[in-house]
Amino acid sequence: MTQSDHPQKPKKLLDQYRDALRVKQYSPRTEDTYTLWVKNYILFHDKRHPKDMGLPEIGQYLAHLAGQKEVSASTQNQAFSAILFLYRHVLHIELDELQLAELRPQRAKTVPVVLSKDEVKRLIANLSGTDQLIAQVMYGGGLRLMETMRLRVKDLDFDNHQIVVRDGKGENDRFTILPDTLIQPLELHLEYVKAIHQKDLANGFGSVYLPYALDRKYRNANRDWIWQYVFPASNISKDKRSGITRRHHLHESFAQKAVKEAARLAHIDKHVTPHTLRHSFATHLLQNGYDIRTIQELLGHKDVKTTMIYTHVLQRGGLAVKSPLDT
Repeated sequence: MTQSDHPQKPKKLLDQYRDALRVKQYSPRTEDTYTLWVKNYILFHDKRHPKDMGLPEIGQYLAHLAGQKEVSASTQNQAFSAILFLYRHVLHIELDELQLAELRPQRAKTVPVVLSKDEVKRLIANLSGTDQLIAQVMYGGGLRLMETMRLRVKDLDFDNHQIVVRDGKGENDRFTILPDTLIQPLELHLEYVKAIHQKDLANGFGSVYLPYALDRKYRNANRDWIWQYVFPASNISKDKRSGITRRHHLHESFAQKAVKEAARLAHIDKHVTPHTLRHSFATHLLQNGYDIRTIQELLGHKDVKTTMIYTHVLQRGGLAVKSPLDT
């Protein structure tokens, strides 16, 4: 009997879990975080196999996080999502949706930080180069930070003035606005990026990560120009998952640091992050008279209730009620 005749040893559960996360294109950071939550869930229940557990055990673990660990609702939700992914995509066990909804931790209702149009102008004016372009894309099209970082050349539709956001939150594609004022700056930026890509190819590199195993289906697509990132990293690096040396997209921390510093220079006394630009995009469209359903589609929200939070700043604060002090 040859070695190939021996049946392959089944992968451990956490290895299967990591594989499933990679198929769904979760980031390495999320992969590590989610895997740790699942590991802790199993350890909490004395190493019982998750297939022998279900909603009662999930509820007990979440209650432990809330009561003994005193973690926030958002952290509980992260643990909940990690465990739910395990049951849905690895164990393929369907859990009762109504009971799941009751288990999901409820976040406190918070009002998003929104910049005025003047504050957005001042913020962007204090950015330069690629940092400025990233901020303009986020504000101009309402993109999330990682959606912006993961943009490929083919996702910029200059002729139709739109951006295709691939695999946004919830794994859905959507179309959003490519502002007219960004067409020329983006075209010039892509000329610079293309020169980098051609240099990488000449040096024996030039491949890029492709989702859903497309690099096996289309052998040379990972070197094609259209698949390259719009905002590539300044250096090539070894992919810790595959071991392949290639150029990844810019790390989100670059934009986070740049926006924070720009807000300080612009003397904006608010807690400003890149996501503030997305909040401001939605709010300013509402102020300009666009309907909530259109904004919902541009943002990629599944439920219009999520989009409705931006109505708090319509016309003026406090639900547009005029203070008695002013009268």
